[in-house]
Amino acid sequence: MSRDLNLRQDIINQMIDDISSDLLTSPLPSLSALATLYNVSRTTIRHAITYLTEQKIINRIDAQLIITKKPSADDKITYIKIKKPGNNQIKKLEKYFSSAVQQKIIKPGDDFTELELAKNANVDIFTVREYLIQFSRFNLISHISAGKWRLTKLTQHYADKLFELREMLECHALNCFMNLPKNDIRWKQMKLLLQEHRILRNNIVEKYVDFSLLDQQLHSLILSAADNPFINDFINLISVIFHFHYQWDNSNLRTRNILAVEEHLAILVKIVSQDDLGAITELKRHLQTAKNGLMNSIRLMNN
Repeated sequence: MSRDLNLRQDIINQMIDDISSDLLTSPLPSLSALATLYNVSRTTIRHAITYLTEQKIINRIDAQLIITKKPSADDKITYIKIKKPGNNQIKKLEKYFSSAVQQKIIKPGDDFTELELAKNANVDIFTVREYLIQFSRFNLISHISAGKWRLTKLTQHYADKLFELREMLECHALNCFMNLPKNDIRWKQMKLLLQEHRILRNNIVEKYVDFSLLDQQLHSLILSAADNPFINDFINLISVIFHFHYQWDNSNLRTRNILAVEEHLAILVKIVSQDDLGAITELKRHLQTAKNGLMNSIRLMNN
């Protein structure tokens, strides 16, 4: 029940934001259309409409929902609990947003709304908001007004500082990994990952797109040794930013992935052979390559 109440509060507050910013205008869409728009049930929309009517924000006139006043922040419901978006919602949103940026549907400097993004990605509003908030912490996306955001342009100075943090955290995690007990299951997982990389290298020309999964597995396995949720959160976001901009120019993706597989193999061989210094050296080389790719993407993006 608490989750249902939390959901209703989210939708009420979002509708207030959308009415205030003129994303929703008179007459409001039908209950079915609103339910589809916000990706919730019609029951949830009815509760929201009841609340908005009680606050005299809307009124039903001739079977239509008419906005009777511009709502203010005081009309919103204050609460503490926040519904966490499910993994499937996040994955759908990430897939759409990444595609929209790569295809230049959303370009640096463009404004867009939570409502538009939720509708196009077929996810709920609070999933969009939480997804965008994490990027806003790093100034990758700017909050303009209620429900409205802007994709900002990364500078090379910004990317350089972001890279410094990524290298520091990942090298720390790798040092933790190299000090794991010899009977830790992750040593066996690392050996299996080495074999998977060797298999991919033999077919990399045809299957270069498969590299992204191995890339995620390797970095996640290394980071797991740090056993630090704060590091994981930062690295996950930083990685998204790197790949997000790295893929603006995907014309030479095959060449980049061929090189990346070789760099991964160099890291894996050093790790499996328990060469601490060699593993750190190869990881730094790999991260430097990623940094160079990011810098090139930023130059292309800002031209």
